[in-house]
Amino acid sequence: MGKMIRMAMDDGVEIAVYHTEPEGERRGGLVLVQEIFGVTDHIRELCDEYAADGYEVLSPSIFDREHPGFEAEYTGPDYERAVQLARELHPFVKSLDDAQVCIDALKDKGPVFITGYCYGGSVAWAMAGISDDLAAASCYYGSLIPTLYADKTPKCATIAHFGRYDQGIPMEGVEALIAKNHPTAQIFVYDANHGFNSDRRKDYHEPSAELARERTLALFKACGG
Repeated sequence: MGKMIRMAMDDGVEIAVYHTEPEGERRGGLVLVQEIFGVTDHIRELCDEYAADGYEVLSPSIFDREHPGFEAEYTGPDYERAVQLARELHPFVKSLDDAQVCIDALKDKGPVFITGYCYGGSVAWAMAGISDDLAAASCYYGSLIPTLYADKTPKCATIAHFGRYDQGIPMEGVEALIAKNHPTAQIFVYDANHGFNSDRRKDYHEPSAELARERTLALFKACGG
């Protein structure tokens, strides 16, 4: 459904962005932020699904400066390269900057929402805390949410999804996040592991993925989408 386009970011660098037009009545714009593995076929499929629900979607290839066209498998050298890009080579703040450029490209057309997965989940939560241009955010298992950004209250209505058995995001941190009782945020815990939303991963958990998506769409619709 969608296609890769080129967009200039705030530092003048052009990166690839997957763009999908909405089917039927346009409900709003959506910035969808990738996992560490790039704008893979899975991420593009998610964009297409949201477009089918009426959203114009932009998904930036946030590692294009360091590794143009990066798409990785979930194991082996690809995984190691993805971790290197996310943790060493690519400044996290540039992901926030790129997300804001995408938000800016959509905001004159109606409400703008953001969602993200793993790395992108952390980006989505961080953007909810700093951007004045978002109507709502849905953040999937971002490891920085209950750590670096736990004290940051989102400016817009925000939900976050975590797997109870996620070894990389201990439940103690998630429970501490819940206890902060941010007035704009709601935290959901699923009987699943990390990456439960991706049917390409061994930890895919369909009931949790479907419920999280239902909650995401309900939030967007409640906030003008």
